Amino acid sequence: MSKSLPRFFCLSLTGLSLVSLTACGSLDHASTRRIRVVTPYKIDIVQGNFVSREQAEALKQGMSRVQVRDILGTPLLVSIFHADRWDYVFTFQRQGVEPQARRVTVFFAGNSLTRVEADPLPSEAEFVASLDSGRKAGKVPVLEMSEESLKATAVTAAPVAKPLPPLPASYPPLENGAN
Repeated sequence: MSKSLPRFFCLSLTGLSLVSLTACGSLDHASTRRIRVVTPYKIDIVQGNFVSREQAEALKQGMSRVQVRDILGTPLLVSIFHADRWDYVFTFQRQGVEPQARRVTVFFAGNSLTRVEADPLPSEAEFVASLDSGRKAGKVPVLEMSEESLKATAVTAAPVAKPLPPLPASYPPLENGAN
């Protein structure tokens, strides 16, 4: 009986090990299901220059480069090989939503705008509405002060200080002339 106990223990341990390894293989599928349910937070990625429909409509033929830059901002791409072309590229990536990409290209002849090529552009209001990712906003605080709090924080006038004496007409030399 003393020889059969260690042998039984070894067989039991081997069997338990095999069952455990088999269970690990089946847990792999369960863990991937769990990962699909719990995913890490991915931030929204906004890159480039957003150009709205209103900005594109404000561009007129004959505008100078400075005027175009004032309306659209600094271009994302300026090529030394295409000196008369500015490219404004915008991409927006959000988790669970197909990425958005838009391009606006302005062409110049010398210093004046000749034409604009653009993808369909959203208005500013449409773009701002698309940024709302469904997060619930809390209660918006009232941004007004009551009359009592205005009176409590009122600043009293500081006493008028005496005027400073006039500046001297000349200053002494910076270096001693006896070198």
